[in-house]
Amino acid sequence: MINKENIKSASRSLARKTEGEVNGLLLAMADTLMEHADAILQANALDLERMDPADPKYDRLKLTTERLEDMAKGCRDVAHLPSPLGRELSHKVMPNGLDIRRVAVPFGVIGVIYEARPNVTLDVTALCLKAGSAVVLKGGSDADDTNKALLAFIHENLQKAGFPLDTVTLLPATREATQQLLEAEGLVDVLIPRGSAGLIRYVREHAKVPVIETGAGVVHCYVDRDADLDMARRIIHNAKCRRVSVCNALDCLLLHRDLEPQLSYLIEPMQQEVTIHNDEWGREWLSHNMSIRIVDSLDQALEHIRTYGSGHSESIVTQNPDTAERFLREVDAACVYHNAPTSFTDGGQFGLGAEIGISTQKLHARGPMALEEITTSKYIIKGNGQVR
Repeated sequence: MINKENIKSASRSLARKTEGEVNGLLLAMADTLMEHADAILQANALDLERMDPADPKYDRLKLTTERLEDMAKGCRDVAHLPSPLGRELSHKVMPNGLDIRRVAVPFGVIGVIYEARPNVTLDVTALCLKAGSAVVLKGGSDADDTNKALLAFIHENLQKAGFPLDTVTLLPATREATQQLLEAEGLVDVLIPRGSAGLIRYVREHAKVPVIETGAGVVHCYVDRDADLDMARRIIHNAKCRRVSVCNALDCLLLHRDLEPQLSYLIEPMQQEVTIHNDEWGREWLSHNMSIRIVDSLDQALEHIRTYGSGHSESIVTQNPDTAERFLREVDAACVYHNAPTSFTDGGQFGLGAEIGISTQKLHARGPMALEEITTSKYIIKGNGQVR
């Protein structure tokens, strides 16, 4: 059962904390995470035992010492970023003397529903704390033991720093808890689903609270007739093979017909690990599979992306500046790349410290959602006795 009053009280208490107090908490979490590594990895091993290693979600679920160190770094990076709160977004003085400022403020309580990604537990916590909002987490059953171990670590640090434990709440990994969160009117100011297309669709269709969608990634790379082949080869391999189970991984290579004789060279580095398909479009693979389509022109590549893309991340490899500019202008996606792999679609790579997800919608936030995107705003108006 969600304890609405305790969470709202924790949200108000967090709003009274100074930036220095929040930063101190985040740095303490970063500094002490590895002291809890054994307990967290043991819990993670229990979760992994319940999942088939062939499941595409297995890699997302798996934590290692290196991944824990990355999580600690993300926490530290968030602490070192400027506070998003109190930023002046606009300022004007009206002819009647009214002084009107628009400033960034916390949402209050942010809910996040996610699947087998336990790193999200700490990433989201760090971002929400820095953005001044309490957070209600609903992880998937696949990662339940790991999430509980991470919550124990988070609560230990909250307690030491004098923050209410209800500042960070982890709901049970049950469908009933999911429904409670979807219907948490008066508590949750915004709900962010992070996971499969099915999860996001379910949240959008059933939520009674405001939702920001983080969409699935059906990702393309178009290699133009004027591409540098060595560059294209590196970009394709990195976009596909750096980590196949994440949303920014390459799903479909579009290759100009003039370069079809060079296809074997372009995909040679991945041929031993990636299965190639030539008739499945619009699929987010999240595995060692990739589609390839030969296209006759930039127009055909753009039409393919319009038809099958998800609005997440798209890339073009070309040395022709006019072709590149047209691609960048016409592709309707949150992140559009020229001569770089889509693997860079990540809050940390964008200098945002971490991310709460990649938004593919167009209202409020689009692309990697970090500190600025998980704040809202209010107007502050100062007068001197004016009346209307």
